[in-house]
Amino acid sequence: MIEHWIGGERVRSAETFTDVSPIDGRVLTEVARGGATEAEHAVTAAKKAFPAWARTAKAERAEILHAIADGVEKRLEELAITETEDNGALLRSHRRGVMPRVAHNFRFFADWLVQLEHKDFDTRGHTNHVSWDPAGPCALITPWNAPLMLATWKIAPALAAGNTVVLKPAEWSPRTAALLAGITADAGLPDGVFNVVHGYGPEIGEPLVAHPDIRRVSFTGSVPTARRIAAAAAANLTPLSLELGGKSPLLIFADADLDLAVDLAVEQYDNAGQVCLAATRVLVEDSIAGEFTERFIAKASGLTQGDPRDEATDIGPNIHERQLAKIDGYVQRALGSGATAVIGGGPNEDLGGLYYRPTLLTNVAQDSEIVQEEVFGPVLTLQTFKTEDEAVAMANDTPYGLAATLATGDRDRADRVTKQLVAGTVWVNCFFVRDLRAPFGGARQSGIGREGGTWSFDFYCDLKNTVTAPKGWNDRG
Repeated sequence: MIEHWIGGERVRSAETFTDVSPIDGRVLTEVARGGATEAEHAVTAAKKAFPAWARTAKAERAEILHAIADGVEKRLEELAITETEDNGALLRSHRRGVMPRVAHNFRFFADWLVQLEHKDFDTRGHTNHVSWDPAGPCALITPWNAPLMLATWKIAPALAAGNTVVLKPAEWSPRTAALLAGITADAGLPDGVFNVVHGYGPEIGEPLVAHPDIRRVSFTGSVPTARRIAAAAAANLTPLSLELGGKSPLLIFADADLDLAVDLAVEQYDNAGQVCLAATRVLVEDSIAGEFTERFIAKASGLTQGDPRDEATDIGPNIHERQLAKIDGYVQRALGSGATAVIGGGPNEDLGGLYYRPTLLTNVAQDSEIVQEEVFGPVLTLQTFKTEDEAVAMANDTPYGLAATLATGDRDRADRVTKQLVAGTVWVNCFFVRDLRAPFGGARQSGIGREGGTWSFDFYCDLKNTVTAPKGWNDRG
């Protein structure tokens, strides 16, 4: 049984919902199903704990965050196995990359806090001093595709800044958030500083973000849900950070290293395509499209789909039957409109369950649904272009602007094209290189705001400038 974590205690609800593994449909546990009452309880606990935590010295807050990271590392195997069972992502990825990154998130923001400063500056003999003041209780709502890592991108800077937190994890993957609550308590985090509530968005998420005592809301997820969150927070003018959907392009020019380009394209099937940053629109210069497609098919056909707990598996299941139906709906409508499935095109009948075959669609129009809307599954489209200007125009022609990837052997072209792409992050001849010192976020419908490094503290704090006159002091030695 997964319970809420409120004020340093496990708390039950009158109702529960069932958490099911996407790997094999096995029931994992029952989860407390909270509502407005639990949201109120959690915000009250966070508000009560805030003054003391905000006054805690930076070095002490940093020490506790490092202790949380220690706890994550000690329980890394348990966290990795639990998350794989819960959301179906590869166990090898959780062991080697994802869970170590969870610990790193806490360590990075602990260290950044200690060195965070703005150099004082002078105005006509007056001294300006910029400071970052804790804002208050924060509501953090996180997705299911990388539950703990994406949650700690938010939790770590919010806590480092001196705020208290109420986390609502996705209902399809709640278990590692419950484990994290115990780790924070063992690390010495005071009661009420970190709280976890479970349930469905309309029942507990909306009253949480609409609460007048919430000072910041950070959300990662879909555009429709973000609109509801923004509307709920609007009455209190609560500042928002929104990291939303993507329909990112991968631009491949004829001068690119073709083996590298193929590797980059096949990499977009990572996590069964359930990655907001994925470059799902492959745009290839016309002169190399045939050769690229042949090499892509050969590479993608070598991927192993199956149980994500097996070290040999490259692609696991999708998260939920609703998500699988959504993915297949997009593909079947595209095929019905004239698209061609070069590979894939439907669920994996050999495996059954929630496994969808890696799919590449060609003969798709720029204004088609499959090109314009986020599928969030192992589905790529391939289009061709003849000129650099055409490539840029196609890349920018969606409502989104989260990321873009570029493959070229020409440095001047890379410089020209990256300057024109509408995206929060652009990768050149690489993919998914993420440094917490860099700003992260999206343009257009891919989000509002930036987090990472000082940008995270800018969001989770109230910035203050204190101006001091050079005179007026009654010095008595």
